[in-house]
Amino acid sequence: MINFATLLQILFQKMIIHSRNRRLRMHQSLRSLVQETTLTTNDFVMPLFVMEGQNKQEPIPSMPGVFRRSIDLTVKECQELYSLGIKAVNLYMKVPENLKDNTGKEAYNPDGLMQNTIKAIKNAIPQMILMPDVALDPYSIYGHDGIITNGQVDNDATNEALAKMSVSLAQSGADIVAPSDMMDGRVAVIRQALEENGFPNVGILSYAAKYASSFYGPFRSALDSAPKAHTEIPKDKKTYQMDFHNSREALNEVFKDIDEGADIIMIKPGLPYLDIVAKVRDAIDLPIAVYNVSGEYAMIKAAAQNGWLDNDKAIIESLTSIKRAGADIIFTYAAKEAAILLNS
Repeated sequence: MINFATLLQILFQKMIIHSRNRRLRMHQSLRSLVQETTLTTNDFVMPLFVMEGQNKQEPIPSMPGVFRRSIDLTVKECQELYSLGIKAVNLYMKVPENLKDNTGKEAYNPDGLMQNTIKAIKNAIPQMILMPDVALDPYSIYGHDGIITNGQVDNDATNEALAKMSVSLAQSGADIVAPSDMMDGRVAVIRQALEENGFPNVGILSYAAKYASSFYGPFRSALDSAPKAHTEIPKDKKTYQMDFHNSREALNEVFKDIDEGADIIMIKPGLPYLDIVAKVRDAIDLPIAVYNVSGEYAMIKAAAQNGWLDNDKAIIESLTSIKRAGADIIFTYAAKEAAILLNS
């Protein structure tokens, strides 16, 4: 008499596995044929840090391979990026301390560092898409994204300053303004200001779901834009940036910004928030940008420098995962590296 174990063995020997997922994984050509997500240089926006001076370049220690550059060297970097297939840059200014105040007026100075940077890049590479950051923290003596009134970030006064800044950047040649401040209602105020000043075709990339995250540390050190230690003002940005515990709130923010006239929706940070990216992707048809932020970049670099992972493979895998989750556009400090890898 055949025991149960022997019977099972006979059955499994005769069983034909009709569905084998491994069939389509047997070699690279097959894997490429059925690949669902393709990463290209068209997906990338490269953030750039700009400072005053001529022929100056300073490394940012917490972000290996990333630099602050003077305008002339920023133009050269943009030319190289464009030759690699990167067609858009996101601009941030290292503002001298003597130009900072509590009004942010330097942000809309027609002869300011940001404005002159935009003009120089557009003059050299007219086809490059320029997406300057719109926020007051680099211009603030307090390091906040808005104007401080009675110890708090003044939402509506800040919106007026952001609108002035956006118009000034449009006048300088910006293609898309990128408000990252998280003030309520600022997209509507900016859209109205752009329309009234003759810039109906300048787009708005709204940081709709920007979380109060610990992953921004290296960026803030690059621009000295962290909130200053001051007893009379909020010690962090949690009164306007989103709570990382929340996800439904992200949809609320996204829908409001779309109603106000946003053309592209930003989710920031990236890798720890791919659930938010997927949720927003299911809910909207507008293009979604995701910011692979400084802390995410720095983690890969630190691990690679210690030999704990392969830098090139980790960059491509992490950026592909962001696109797979639903991103149309990826802001990343690894854009240049990734472009070189993809082009090789």
